[in-house]
Amino acid sequence: MEGNCVICGREETLTRHHLIPRTRHHNKRNKREFERAVVRQVVGICRPCHSQIHALLSEKELEREFNTIAKLKEHPGVAKFAEWIATKPRGFKAAVQKAR
Repeated sequence: MEGNCVICGREETLTRHHLIPRTRHHNKRNKREFERAVVRQVVGICRPCHSQIHALLSEKELEREFNTIAKLKEHPGVAKFAEWIATKPRGFKAAVQKAR
């Protein structure tokens, strides 16, 4: 899938990112708090941003605190990375390091 990354804005080949991780879809809390369509919502994110998000945040954090694009963009580590990667050319491969 091609398009602009919703995190950094670069035109790139996109990966599918579940705003609520698939491993958390059957969680009772999700079933109680979110409609089914919200739980299954997917957005297009470039590979470097996707890798950085998963390096910085656990699946439980993604589920509970960072389950929208706006919240992801507000995370300091994601925002800093997005600002940096936005200046790189299409196809740029970033080395991602875990923050933990």
